[in-house]
Amino acid sequence: MGSTGSEESTERPGGARDRDSEGRARNARPRDGLGRPLPYDAPGVPRQPEGVVRTPQETVVEAQRLLDEGKPFHAHEVFEDAWKSGPDTERELWRGLAQLAVGLTHTARGNLTGGVRLLRRGAGAAEAWASGSGEATPHGIDVASVAAWARGLAEDVEREGRPVDAGARAPRLRGADAGR
Repeated sequence: MGSTGSEESTERPGGARDRDSEGRARNARPRDGLGRPLPYDAPGVPRQPEGVVRTPQETVVEAQRLLDEGKPFHAHEVFEDAWKSGPDTERELWRGLAQLAVGLTHTARGNLTGGVRLLRRGAGAAEAWASGSGEATPHGIDVASVAAWARGLAEDVEREGRPVDAGARAPRLRGADAGR
């Protein structure tokens, strides 16, 4: 059985499964800016290391940078680290923001239905957290503006029926008045 070079490039060199240092399955294929797996021999964008503990301010700055660069998949990983390593009282905030980033990822990839659902779910989760905590701008994040951005993007995607440019449609985590 033969295969073409292009087929071989998508297979793991040596045929072994990708594993991390603890033996858990991990996909080591390079990824593009929207997190889509590429062939093993293709150049990809640097992936976010998993399990990084950042301060909330560092999380917001890094996630905003990635969002501005059109890398919402990678921003979602930053929010996920905050969700997993931060205080339990903030888990739902970071989880909601991660859902928003994944929603933007899906709308940019062309999964419009899934993207719209996640944008709305993330907006609702972040707003519910803000309402329950009494904090409208945790760590400088303007939750109301971010939720409004998500709902507006969801409406635009439904109306226009086409993928979006993730960088051009990135939210401003610290509100409309925050500089880019």
